[in-house]
Amino acid sequence: MNTLDVIIQVVTALIVTMGFGFLFNIRGSKLMVASVGGALCWGLFLLLGIWIQSEALRYFLVSLCSTVYAEMFARVLKTPATTFSIITLIPLVPGGALYYTTTFALSGTIEPFITKMIYTMELAVALSLGIVIVTAVFRSLPRRTQQ
Repeated sequence: MNTLDVIIQVVTALIVTMGFGFLFNIRGSKLMVASVGGALCWGLFLLLGIWIQSEALRYFLVSLCSTVYAEMFARVLKTPATTFSIITLIPLVPGGALYYTTTFALSGTIEPFITKMIYTMELAVALSLGIVIVTAVFRSLPRRTQQ
């Protein structure tokens, strides 16, 4: 993949993430933080592809980073972390895998359906685990109170 392709994909991730931010009624600086987070996540996913072949592992690592990003900016902007964590992971939603899983299921081709279903579930579990692990760690940290 050449540099121009990567730039186009990252800019597209930024625009798509911003669109979903509008749908979730996020405005102002919070929208920009969420959109940049989505672009950074997609860029990290592509970068990790240089060294890591397993897409599920890349999904897991990016969801860890994305959730850390979301938790940090949630504290800075005094906003619930889900505002950022959901939006920043939008570029990683395995839409193509879900589409093909459904297509194989509806056409009755069992073997490709099972293969694609397992693959899709691997990606979904990887995303979920990354979110759960980071969220649990951040919830266990003591909160600073202002006096």
